[in-house]
Amino acid sequence: MWIIKLGGSLLGTDELRHWLALVTQHGDGRVVIVPGGGVFADTVRAVYKQVPMSESCAHALAVSAMNQLGTLLIDQMPELVPAHSELEIAERSWQHRGIVWMPSQMVMSDGDDIPHSWDVTSDSLSLWLANKVSAQHLLLIKSQRPEPNATLSTLTQQGVIDSAFSSFTSGSDVKPWVVYKGDYTAFVDGFHEQALAQVGHLLI
Repeated sequence: MWIIKLGGSLLGTDELRHWLALVTQHGDGRVVIVPGGGVFADTVRAVYKQVPMSESCAHALAVSAMNQLGTLLIDQMPELVPAHSELEIAERSWQHRGIVWMPSQMVMSDGDDIPHSWDVTSDSLSLWLANKVSAQHLLLIKSQRPEPNATLSTLTQQGVIDSAFSSFTSGSDVKPWVVYKGDYTAFVDGFHEQALAQVGHLLI
């Protein structure tokens, strides 16, 4: 199983359409898209600054924002299908479909180990899901290409990856990679490790 996080910064880009098409064509039930929060999460952040609310409330709203972006991604590529639980992910996998994770149900009912904090974004939730489903690889698709020697610590300091991500790597067997948004061309023949090694930046 591969987990691919597509952030809201890709909205309206040709790169996003290409990634969605690749998952539709080559997903075959073994690729799950994790949507970022995008403009929907930005709205939650704006309201959080204006209206008194707990971080738990803000967390729930921000996770719901990921559902909203997921719904939009499926609207852009209707061949993709939603999955709200581990069971639904398994069912969509058996159906050999391209899958979009809708995180609210799992995160809010089974996410006691997830801090209710703005430090946790879709990056960390992608790794949390990858651990849950015993995925082999996690791809964080980013709008900027990391420097060749950039470490997880460096990318966290630069704001490329959220500050909670490192805490989810403890005890994890998942290989997390950063992939530049324009490197979708490496996967035109499918998602395989040789292509990933050519374009991905492994976070170790």
